[in-house]
Amino acid sequence: MRIALSLEYDGSRFLGWQTQPGGGTVQDALQGALSAIAGSAVHVTCAGRTDRGVHARMQVVHFDTSATRPLGAWVRGTNALLPESVAVLWAAEMPDDFHARYAAHARTYRYLLFNRAVRPALAAHYAGWCHAPLDIPAMRAAAALLVGEHDFSALRSAECQAKSPVRTLQALEIRAEGERVEFVVRANAFLHHMVRNLVGLLVYVGRGKHAPAWAGEVLASRDRARAAPTFAAAGLYLERVHYAATWGIPQEAGELRRVPALP
Repeated sequence: MRIALSLEYDGSRFLGWQTQPGGGTVQDALQGALSAIAGSAVHVTCAGRTDRGVHARMQVVHFDTSATRPLGAWVRGTNALLPESVAVLWAAEMPDDFHARYAAHARTYRYLLFNRAVRPALAAHYAGWCHAPLDIPAMRAAAALLVGEHDFSALRSAECQAKSPVRTLQALEIRAEGERVEFVVRANAFLHHMVRNLVGLLVYVGRGKHAPAWAGEVLASRDRARAAPTFAAAGLYLERVHYAATWGIPQEAGELRRVPALP
């Protein structure tokens, strides 16, 4: 049978999502725990790989197994064998054609930034930081130029393996309250480092290094060298993976209600 799981994890405790020969990744920890519950080797496929230091509030995975276990065993039993920095939130039996990555039609990421003169200590692994005052209206004006279907070559890493740089940015919201600034980004899919590069670009505008129109110029150039440096991984969270209602994927509490709803 095919089982889907949702996870949350603290990315600062792992070397990223994807398995490595030396271990230390979220996938390594999860596969080890699931294999113990199943009594045989289990391989998981995720909705979207996260880099070292990137967190997840809702990562979705699927795996196939011939082991018959109550759904509760895939949650509580697996959690008993996982490090405290990662937890399974729910489990669901799925049709054989469900695929955690390819069935998803959008993903939402959130980037948390502290904008204050001194670096944060308590949030050092959980937020980015900018010491210079930020012009939020200017950043929002720049963000509006990035929404829609574009070639995002200027905002992807040199290591990106995606066949096409074209993505549809469905929503990009900037929220500010006190010293906290949040960037909430939803797209059909993301390129490697795309969100962190978006944040870097918008912070440059917010600091007054460039006018808002520069964001559109960078995008049109398709030249990574013309954009801002990649922002730190610490503030980035995979917030939600979106699926058609027909899949019956459980919806997370604390959904980002202010982002326009998907059809």
